[in-house]
Amino acid sequence: MKTENLNLFPKNGQSMKHYKIGGHHIAINSPSCATIEALLPNFSPFAYDGDESPLIVVHIVENHNWEKINKEIGQFDVGGCNHGVFRTNSGGYIFDISDLHGHLCSRMQTTPDFTTCNVELYQGTTTQQHYGLNNCMMMAYAFATATMDTILIHSSVIRCEGKGYLMTAPSGTGKSTHTHLWYTTIPGCDLMNDDNPIIRIVDGKALVYGSPWSGKTPCYRNIQAPIGGIVRIQQRPENTIRRLSTLEAFTTLLPACSSMKWDTRTYNGICDGITKIIQTCRIWELGCLPNSEAAILCHDTISKESHT
Repeated sequence: MKTENLNLFPKNGQSMKHYKIGGHHIAINSPSCATIEALLPNFSPFAYDGDESPLIVVHIVENHNWEKINKEIGQFDVGGCNHGVFRTNSGGYIFDISDLHGHLCSRMQTTPDFTTCNVELYQGTTTQQHYGLNNCMMMAYAFATATMDTILIHSSVIRCEGKGYLMTAPSGTGKSTHTHLWYTTIPGCDLMNDDNPIIRIVDGKALVYGSPWSGKTPCYRNIQAPIGGIVRIQQRPENTIRRLSTLEAFTTLLPACSSMKWDTRTYNGICDGITKIIQTCRIWELGCLPNSEAAILCHDTISKESHT
């Protein structure tokens, strides 16, 4: 996709790094490639050397002249950290990215479609600057691609027999535990991503991609697979599994997706994407104990259905 009205080439003394994530091309413009590589080692598997124009260009800036902002319009929650969101007079957004201790790590200003972003990294440790830039990249990606049948979803995904199975649940419920049980119990499984994989509808089929965003588990894999099923994990005193209705499936997936209800463009795009996922994939609810029997029940049920 061609990006309009952008300076796609590095300015004097700056360098551009290119990545392809979930099939979308992103470029980061910085004073040096070494800076980007040091702050975003999780992006290395997604390095891209093709010649197509990037969908998203992120400029790392210093002493930026930020557009005047009005009152905060919302909060965006990333892993328990609430980031302030402000609307600019030009129709774009400014995000203030703070860490778990409330320290401001970075600020990002975007165009209305999120395809051009300026990011300033504030003084702090390398860890804080990584956190700030990494979160900016994740939000820019999620919202720029929201109208392109692309969804960043909070889940853990395991690959088995060539298909990806996504486990979704609120943090701390046990989705990572369950994918680990698949890995240790069912032969031939491997972890694709443990926190924020990407779902895309391509030629009418639902695919899941690894991403640079994998929570506390360093699983940054540039791989993809057709989706075999999506499972909502619920802690229960016994192991049970059932198919979700269309309405239940929608209300399960929507809270798991990166979205901003106040932005009509991105929110409608995500809702449309979820609708296509439900039309394409089977969605399940697994009530379970943290044991191997739950993994076997889940695998045997949904993998059998995914082949029918």
